[in-house]
Formats: sequence, C-alpha cells, structure tokens
Amino acid sequence: MVTVRCVLSLAAIHNWQIVHLDVNNAFLYGELDEEVFMKPPPGYLRKGDKRVCKLQRSLYGLKQASRQWNSKFTSVLFNMGFSQSKADYSLFTKKEGNSFVALLLYVDDILLASSDIAAIESVKRSLNAEFKLKDLGPAKFFLGMEISRSKKGISLSQRKYTLELISDSGLLAAKPALFPMDTHTKLSKDDGELVSDFSAYRRLIGRLLYLTHTRPDITFAVHHLSQFLDSPRMPHLQAAMRILRYLKSALGQGLFFSASSKVHVKAFSDSDWASCPDTRRSISGYCIFIGDSLVSWKSKKQHTISRSSAEAEYRSMAFTVCEIVWIKALLADLHQQHTQPALLFCDNQAALHIAANPVYHERTKHIEIDCHLVREKLQEGLITTLHVSSAHQVADIMTKPLGSKSFEVLLSKMNVHNIYTSS
Repeated sequence: MVTVRCVLSLAAIHNWQIVHLDVNNAFLYGELDEEVFMKPPPGYLRKGDKRVCKLQRSLYGLKQASRQWNSKFTSVLFNMGFSQSKADYSLFTKKEGNSFVALLLYVDDILLASSDIAAIESVKRSLNAEFKLKDLGPAKFFLGMEISRSKKGISLSQRKYTLELISDSGLLAAKPALFPMDTHTKLSKDDGELVSDFSAYRRLIGRLLYLTHTRPDITFAVHHLSQFLDSPRMPHLQAAMRILRYLKSALGQGLFFSASSKVHVKAFSDSDWASCPDTRRSISGYCIFIGDSLVSWKSKKQHTISRSSAEAEYRSMAFTVCEIVWIKALLADLHQQHTQPALLFCDNQAALHIAANPVYHERTKHIEIDCHLVREKLQEGLITTLHVSSAHQVADIMTKPLGSKSFEVLLSKMNVHNIYTSS
C-alpha cells in the first residue's frame, strides 16, 4: 500500500489524472505452462465414461491461476512499452517524450496515473484489445479505500469499512473514546482470563490491521494487540474494543496528500526502550513523508534486547533508513528527481553521535553490523540526520500510547484529517 500512497501523493503534487479500471474474469486469461486435466462437471458424460478434460486456459480455483494471470498481463504491458519497477513489481511505468504513465496492478484492479489524458486513453484502448475491461472512471474507491479529490489535494480514507467494522462489533451506540489506547495500560501475555472465542479476537485484529493502511493513528495500538493472537485474554479484548470506540469518534478520518507539497523525503525515527513487560525488547517506529504527505509508517518490536536507549534509537534509525532507501528507489522508478539527501529526524543525541562518529567505541562494539547502515548512508550523502525535540517527534505516536493532548498535536503534524467534518 505504500506504493499506492506514493503514487497518490505525486498525483496531488503534479496534478495527475487517476483512472480506475477493472478486468472482468481476469484469471481466465492466464495461459498454462504445463498440462492440467480436470474431471468434467456432473451430467456432462454418460455413466461409465472415464474421459477427462484438458485445460487450454487457466480456471478459477487452480493454484497457479493468479501467477499465470500476472504473467500474461505483464507480458502485454511489456509489448506496450511499459517498464516494470524493481522496487515494486506491481508498478509499471512508461515514458515517451513529455508523456508519462504509471500503472498499478492489484490482482484485477488497475490504477492509471498520468498528466496526459491522451496517453491514458491510448493505454485503455490497448488493454481493451487484449482483455475485457470495465472503465470505472476517475478513481473513487480502490481496494476498500475511498479517494476524494479537491483543488487542495487528495484525501484517502476507509469510512465505509470503518462503519461496517463498528456495526459488526455491535458498538454503534457505544460512547466514543478520544484516543485509541489508555496510557496507563501495560498489557502482558499472562494477565487476565482467556477469552472464550479466540477466532473472534483474531478476526477483529485482522480487520483492524487492514484499516491501518489509512489510519496511522491506530497503528501502534493494533500492532501491540496483534502479538497476543495465540492466546488472547480479556484485557486484550477490552483494549481492542477501546480502539473501536475511538474509531467511532472519527469515522472518516484519513490521510491528506497536499497539492502544494514538494518531492522531498523526510523521515522521523523513534523508539520506546525496553517497553515490552514480557521480553524487555524495545519498540521501533517511523513516519516517512514525501513533502507534507505521510506515505509510510510502521510500529514494530525490535528483534533483540537493547542495552541502552541510545542503542534502541540507533536500531530504529537503521530500520528507518532501509525504508528511505526503498522509497527513493521507488521515486526513481516513477521518474522523480530527488537529488537532495533525505532528512532523518531523531530525538536522541547519543544515537545521532553514534551515526556521525566513525570511530570504533567500546560501548557500541556489540551492535550488529547491519545497524551501521545508517553511518554508511550518511557518508554517501543519501541521508542527513537532524535532531528534533521530543515534543515534535512525530514517530512518538508509533512507539507508545499517548494522552489526548499530545496525541492530537502529533496527529495534526501528520496531515491526518477528517473530510466529513466542517472546517
């Protein structure tokens, strides 16, 4: 989904037109590379007839159907002059002179983005000659996400999905919560009674995980609860219910990609040292922007225990740099000029000194080699590290539960808004 958000943010900046296409019966276009036989449907043959059918094309239900469809569609795009992105294989681009077209494929859903209407129409005609397409016009609903556009930019939300989620959970009449997670809650894998229905909890967390594609405000809480899927307990279920009550307070909240933004990568990296009561491992979090538009974020428990807060912050910086490198590669595939170094903000001075100082030090010798990726990219000029005060550390929202006031302040800095509220 990061690729979708990157394309939408660039579309807002460059005023690209975005068109949504759908392929009818997509899997039936796949050409089989091996011999596949199937039993005829009941009633097709006489009793005692043992003949079987040899498939000429792929069918829904075959395990290779999706792969063969993707292979067929990719070959058609190559014949049309498209290039496949090395950063994301679902992204294809085509540039001829001043005309540029980006195509995103997700199974049978297609997004076309370009400033040249004639180029989009040409691509549609070429695809229509090979496949039966349904032209859904300007993109408004893609993969469960609602896209709305104005002169100020593009908004991305999941209001309909959120409303269905709350309705299915029976909380439409519940009192809304101001923030997703109680700041005093310390959840452990052994506290409280086991819930009666494990599958219901797992289903709820799975649905909430899909909602985090447009709701960075619930990312930490949902990912924190997802670590208890093997044996969920009552405190975990109660915390999940609180997230739903928070969602009820702002059903249409989502991301806003500003049209006045610039193509410049900025990242905020943070960690919460030894915050897990069960393993004492730290939580890493990052938020990455293209200009003012938030395109990538993550909250993740670190793989090993850090011996100091500086070490935890440094590991988080390495985690963030990997995503920056990937996003810059994606921008290059989208033919975007980004020669200036990406800005990496961190609120820990010690971690910044470790990144900047190439001298071997006794207290950093145990840090894995891959963490020194930060230092290497800094010396290459790919990134520039800067200090930011903890009060303005946007990634803080990805590492710990916050109170109402600080939560709202950081959320406003992330360009998250509710398009259904009057301004």
